[in-house]
Amino acid sequence: MSRPAEPLDLLASKTRFRRRLLRWFRKEGRDLPWRQTRDPYAILVSEFMLQQTQVASVIPYYQRWLKRFPTFQDLARSSEADVLHAWQGLGYYSRARNLQAAARSVAKTFGGRLPANRAEIECLPGIGRYTAGAVACFAFDLPEPMVEANIARVLTRLTNSRRPIDLASGRTFLWEIADALLPRTNAREHNSALMDLGAMICRPRRPLCAACPVLSFCRAQKPEHLPRKRKRPSLRSLTERHAYIRDRNLVLLEQSQTRWRGMWILPRLTRRGAVSPLLSLDFPFTHHRIRLEVFPGAPPPRPNEHSKWFTHRALERLPIPTPHRRALARLLPARHFLSDP
Repeated sequence: MSRPAEPLDLLASKTRFRRRLLRWFRKEGRDLPWRQTRDPYAILVSEFMLQQTQVASVIPYYQRWLKRFPTFQDLARSSEADVLHAWQGLGYYSRARNLQAAARSVAKTFGGRLPANRAEIECLPGIGRYTAGAVACFAFDLPEPMVEANIARVLTRLTNSRRPIDLASGRTFLWEIADALLPRTNAREHNSALMDLGAMICRPRRPLCAACPVLSFCRAQKPEHLPRKRKRPSLRSLTERHAYIRDRNLVLLEQSQTRWRGMWILPRLTRRGAVSPLLSLDFPFTHHRIRLEVFPGAPPPRPNEHSKWFTHRALERLPIPTPHRRALARLLPARHFLSDP
């Protein structure tokens, strides 16, 4: 299919645009577990997990989470340690804390039932414009526009917008286009279709333009160059040093008070050990590339207030961030219970 010389006007022909988009979606759309429910809680869980995490990675976590915390009330009365343990491996742990804070607010303020109102949903902890609109749309089928990464890419290319999408002017433009295209009924299916078009056809690299059901509306001449973003800051390299301290079948861990607050990590070292590290692991974190170096350490006379000894078997029940869990898996003699979730 060749790109039309004169693309159709997107907004003037939006009824035709929606019809073609939905026809494609009903045949080709993704079968995702959170699309099989209208439970506001389950949909809210999926939206929190999908922030900065790919769909394929989220699915098993989503399914396990709903078995462990099936309702707002179940999540609200759980301990933070249990919540972080269930989330470990997904990263960005503030999402788990915000999700639990939102559940507690729903349980306390609304009796465990999420209101069918975007403005009230947006007042909950950790919820912004996109998440509130997504829950209102997918759970209650309210006509709320949505702009996430896939939809932003589709709308930018359809309109050939040169505005950087991570600037306020670019974001405002996309929300205006999303709202202008939104039908007053069946918004749930419309938004899902836009999302899937971006994930399956209008991909970041090598978009499948020949297979696009709405190609005749697209103004982009070089879609692979869109959307535009501000230049990203270069990655900074950091080294973090920790100790591996054992006493027979016990391991000393420290409860983090900073990045992984509430989770258990190998005790921090303020300076490099006198010997070579037992192991080094590299992992990304926001704008950093972090090298985790683990040195042998001697048992302290008395652990501090944030440190505690654990048996090897007890480690499987602890919330431990993935880099530290991987380090322990390589260092401990028994590893089967320390594998990634």
